[in-house]
Amino acid sequence: MDYKEYIRVIPDFPQPGISFKDITTLLQNGEMYKNAINELKKMVSALKIDVIAGPEARGFVVGAPLAYALGVGFAPIRKSGKLPYETIEVGYDLEYGKDRLAMHTDAIQKGQNVLIADDLLATGGTISTSVDLVQQLGGNVVGAAFLIELSALNGRAKLPGVEVFSLMTYED
Repeated sequence: MDYKEYIRVIPDFPQPGISFKDITTLLQNGEMYKNAINELKKMVSALKIDVIAGPEARGFVVGAPLAYALGVGFAPIRKSGKLPYETIEVGYDLEYGKDRLAMHTDAIQKGQNVLIADDLLATGGTISTSVDLVQQLGGNVVGAAFLIELSALNGRAKLPGVEVFSLMTYED
């Protein structure tokens, strides 16, 4: 199935030269959204997964339904200050600044196998930070699953040893 037909590409957003891949058009089509999650499920089904972790916000719309489909738990990764319980945090660099991601200290149990899920793999900064958080909590990252991968940005290079699963790949 060509899921790219359901992705809206917006040129020069959020800045000139960027070709933004908008997944909201896929999410609006219930059948295609369901098919995409089911296809990701098939891609990762050979992994032993105890919990899926996903960074806000679009990691929630990929990770939570994937966790449901696999019958495993979901652990949200949020920006600093957004979680109500005790957290750990890791800072990371953005293109124009810095940010921090956080997880509850009890979100992952030591030794659990964790799949990280998000909508898009670009430069790998958010996902490598997510991997770091999971590992600090004692989790074993068994893979990372994405609807879209922007291969030209080489985000996989920031994920050594992590098996990457992508439903769609764009060169630009």
